[in-house]
Amino acid sequence: MRITTPALAAALCFGSTVAAAQAVQPVAPPAASSTALTLADALTLAEQADPTLRATLAQVDAAQGDAAQASALLADNPQLSVDATRRDVPADGGLDRRREWRAGLSQTFEVAGQQGLRREAANRALQAVRLEIDDQRRRLRADVGQRFYKVLALQRREALEAQAARLFDDTARAIEQRRAAGEDTRLDANVAVVEAERARNQLAAVEDALVQARSELAQPLQLPSGRLPEVTGSLEPGAVPYDEAALLEHLRRSPRLQALAARETSARARLELARAGRHPDVTVGLSVGREGGRDARERLMTLSVSVPLPLFQHNAAAIGTASTASSQARIEREAAERDLPARLHAQWTRLENLRLRLERLQRAMVPALQANEALSQKSLQAGQIGLLDLIVTRRQSLDAQRDLVDAQLDYQTTRLALEADAGWADRP
Repeated sequence: MRITTPALAAALCFGSTVAAAQAVQPVAPPAASSTALTLADALTLAEQADPTLRATLAQVDAAQGDAAQASALLADNPQLSVDATRRDVPADGGLDRRREWRAGLSQTFEVAGQQGLRREAANRALQAVRLEIDDQRRRLRADVGQRFYKVLALQRREALEAQAARLFDDTARAIEQRRAAGEDTRLDANVAVVEAERARNQLAAVEDALVQARSELAQPLQLPSGRLPEVTGSLEPGAVPYDEAALLEHLRRSPRLQALAARETSARARLELARAGRHPDVTVGLSVGREGGRDARERLMTLSVSVPLPLFQHNAAAIGTASTASSQARIEREAAERDLPARLHAQWTRLENLRLRLERLQRAMVPALQANEALSQKSLQAGQIGLLDLIVTRRQSLDAQRDLVDAQLDYQTTRLALEADAGWADRP
């Protein structure tokens, strides 16, 4: 049995008490600066500045212009033609100069219902763009939320690893003093030094990961160069207002599936429009004019009807392109309707497993580690345990805190991905 000196016992008991406190409650994040972002702040900035969302919003103008053009009464504008002719006609004693003119108006009419199909295609495309913007906004919020929680978790980990590094450094110094006094062996001192170095290495790794995570969060927020955001918030999971059945029902009305259905309808209308293009358009014209000499002026009124003969061109290229687009839109919709429910089920199962895992960590493991810390403190004061046993107990406490933070992060990122796929918008 190794007897521990009173001074060292007091120092180690203090460190053990700190570790016990860490095992009971999550490590508090560092004091937030005045520029620390909440989740609501980050989402607002992202919706205003994200380049991908802004590019998608810019597509509305093109779709609205297409719909406005398709809503016109006729697809083609009328054509106005004016002819002026000077005619020199031989006559007795010279030339009879005659000035003749003609003015006409012609209009092309579609005869196979193209106008209705064009309106259907354009209106459905505009509807799809608006739904895609809604879906893009939801996915952006989920992506920014996941990046936000990653930064928040790494901030918690940084505070935890900093406390661990200080704790093991103090232990290593105390053991080195005992070794110099001949009370501990070189092996004990080396074990303490290794644990202290591992703690510093873990802290450095978390700091590097935190810088990278902050940089990733700054991208959709479009923050100025060199400004890495700090965040403030809670990783604790809250109750979700849905179950798997509600999510599946909501999925059927999600913006993504509705957008794919609208794209398919628009593509089918464009295919029918291309097929209708095989029917020749009819051009009707009406013109008036005056011809003849001064003593025999004639007033002419002409009605013309022209129809192109579809002998060589049958709009095959446009029909093939539209058919391909229609097939692709149908395949994308069917694939989404098949894949999204399966992915939603997998994510829901993972979310439930993470919820149970968090409950076990907070209900069973944390109290057990708290009890171990109290027992190790008493055993240390009684001289019943040595350095290696104490280090194992502390390492378990730190590992439990790391597991808790990682599980909370996994829960939040899984929840956000699940709600984004289901089109659920009640929570950020």
